[in-house]
Amino acid sequence: MIELSHIHKSFNETEVIKGIDLKINQGEVVTLIGRSGSGKTTLLRMINALEIPTEGTVYVNGMTYNTKDKKSQIKVRQQSGMVFQNYNLFPHKSALENVMEGLITVKKMNKATANEEAMNLLAKVGLVHVKDQRPHALSGGQQQRVAIARALAMNPKVMLFDEPTSALDPELVNDVLKVIKELADEGMTMVIVTHEMRFAKEVSNQIAFIHEGVIAEQGTPEDIFNHPKTEELQRFLNVINEK
Repeated sequence: MIELSHIHKSFNETEVIKGIDLKINQGEVVTLIGRSGSGKTTLLRMINALEIPTEGTVYVNGMTYNTKDKKSQIKVRQQSGMVFQNYNLFPHKSALENVMEGLITVKKMNKATANEEAMNLLAKVGLVHVKDQRPHALSGGQQQRVAIARALAMNPKVMLFDEPTSALDPELVNDVLKVIKELADEGMTMVIVTHEMRFAKEVSNQIAFIHEGVIAEQGTPEDIFNHPKTEELQRFLNVINEK
């Protein structure tokens, strides 16, 4: 489903990803953990061609892309839905219109069909009652759930989440995590960057600990949290547990 082969990424002279290999099977949930600046988000963004590797190959659902071919990048991007930290909703459109937008402009649905599909997706994330509200009138958790519905509207093969709860007040986190957990239970292939370790334990098949641009350790939640092999992972977990 997803395969990263010998991935390197540099910004100017600084190498931030230093030779990563990672394979994710269909229906798996893989969570990337590690300190800020370790390369997690950069790695995630390369899966859907928002960042292009300096070296190495990314395969998503049998497709790959190259640095100069924008069409190949778009084709790979269409395989995945990405949810960002800060929602990235259209501020002048309602929740319903935000979800409809891609259905009309990308999938070329007529307005009535797009409306019906968008309503089904808002129901899935528990937000039919705020369908006419614009983002400024919604809580952060509601905005993030609209963003998830909008990503699902493209019928992606893979969902990518970049710190989906980091901008939320603590009391709003659980509603967003519940939606992601339901997607995992339905068999959606997902890659998640998060600092929510309890959630990572619950939802992940595999966890990859990224340290200074490499996968320092990878395994099941049981392996990672209960039997860390490296000093770097043990130190990271100690810091997390102190918070």
